[in-house]
Amino acid sequence: MITTENLTKQFGQKVAVDGLSLHVDRGEFFSFLGPNGAGKTTTIKMLVGLLAPTSGKALIGTFDVRENHVAAKRLIGYIPDQPFLYEKLTGREFMRFVGGLYEMDDAVVQSRTEDLLELFSVREYGDQLIQDYSHGMRQKLSFSAAFLHDPAVVIVDEPWVGLDPRSIKFVKEYLKQKTRNGLTVFMSTHTLSIAEEISDTIGIINEGRLVTVNTVGGILQQRDSGRFEDVFLELTEEAGSNGG
Repeated sequence: MITTENLTKQFGQKVAVDGLSLHVDRGEFFSFLGPNGAGKTTTIKMLVGLLAPTSGKALIGTFDVRENHVAAKRLIGYIPDQPFLYEKLTGREFMRFVGGLYEMDDAVVQSRTEDLLELFSVREYGDQLIQDYSHGMRQKLSFSAAFLHDPAVVIVDEPWVGLDPRSIKFVKEYLKQKTRNGLTVFMSTHTLSIAEEISDTIGIINEGRLVTVNTVGGILQQRDSGRFEDVFLELTEEAGSNGG
């Protein structure tokens, strides 16, 4: 469902993403890990069409994100690390706005809005202005909006920021259950323990270059250590040394 081919992004002389090639299947939970500044968010912004690549390409399903951006975006639900919300709308108004962007039927939007706001525990705040929402409530509204049009792919950048432990547990279980029903999840996170727990496949990036792609078990087998955190640190330190 997600394919990148030599995906590259430069900002002046800085190469933020360097020849990234990977494939994520339908129904796969893929976690994208790396240190700060490794290129994770830049990659995600290219996948969702917010940044144009310098070279290479990204496909969602069969659609090139640059050449068929509308068709590609119809397949995507996107939850950024900092929610893009309109402060002067209420939660329900924002959901109607999102439904309009996807040209959804009003009755379907209304029904799914109530279901999703209830599911993510923000229904009672649906008529409050978003400017009065806490960060956690904004994140829950972002999840609700991302699932409104029943996407085939959900791309999530640091989803746990602002969520309490109960909400984190629910979101983990919800995303995992959705992958069993065919949803593809592409998640960037610094929370290694959660990535280790729920991922089918993990990709590690450092200084813009893909270090490894494997299952958790496969990554652990690359080193003698039995701790995922230790292996992650070793791989990224080695990649940084090689790149420098």
